[in-house]
Amino acid sequence: MEHRLDWALAACARILRPVVRLALAMGVKHPHLEELLRDLLLEEAQRSWRNQGVPKPNLSQLSITTGLNRKAVTAKVRSTVDPLPHTELSAAAKTFTLWLQMLTQDDTFRRLPITAGNAAPSFEAVARMSSRGDVHHRTILDELVRLQMVTENEGVVELTADGFVPVQDLQSMLAFLGDNGRDHLLAAVSNTLGEEPRMLERAVYARGLTLQECEQIQRLVRERWATLHHELTQEMTQAVDRAPDGAKGRIRVGIYTYYEDESAPVPPRPPESEPKP
Repeated sequence: MEHRLDWALAACARILRPVVRLALAMGVKHPHLEELLRDLLLEEAQRSWRNQGVPKPNLSQLSITTGLNRKAVTAKVRSTVDPLPHTELSAAAKTFTLWLQMLTQDDTFRRLPITAGNAAPSFEAVARMSSRGDVHHRTILDELVRLQMVTENEGVVELTADGFVPVQDLQSMLAFLGDNGRDHLLAAVSNTLGEEPRMLERAVYARGLTLQECEQIQRLVRERWATLHHELTQEMTQAVDRAPDGAKGRIRVGIYTYYEDESAPVPPRPPESEPKP
């Protein structure tokens, strides 16, 4: 198709604009992004060739696929290092999710003793069940307190957040942004490329509202999501328990809302001071 490249670039621009906004806000410069893009191009090119039955593509194949010269391909000698934690592996997140699930059965579980007898519910029991005993409950509790999601007082802990959103931890927030954004886009890309099975990926859009109406709609979505979140958590937990050893399937289900005042001017960023010689 004649305009296929232009269409693809336009879609990439829409996707990358918030990424560039994040990068600039975090002090990331062009050389950092250029190196990252080169590495990702090569890694995805290798994956593409492997899917075509070529386990080790040569320099020429990688160069033709990516448009990079052979010198740039040769310079890529190791995989990209990812310094962010994987959100699905967090013992704190698993414990928080299980605890939140318990509230749907009995709201008195919002406050739990840290330890208790075998017959009584406790934070220790929740942490042991969610982490399968691999992480000590005190370590998990300290992390949840640090993230300001629970409070601790005289041997009792109380759940104070309604979702695992670690706003007090920049590294964790960036990890969630990366994992959630990646899988959302992977679903959309898979559908666009015609891959099977088709992934659920839907959105509803409206323009010409007041910001108050936007916030009201967001509150509605939050309420509906809370119910669905508990149902999904229960179903996923049971599915994991039923799965045979060695099962490799993974699934992430998410939801989002975004709204803004399109007429509001974007405040300019203050100029960065140049380092003194």
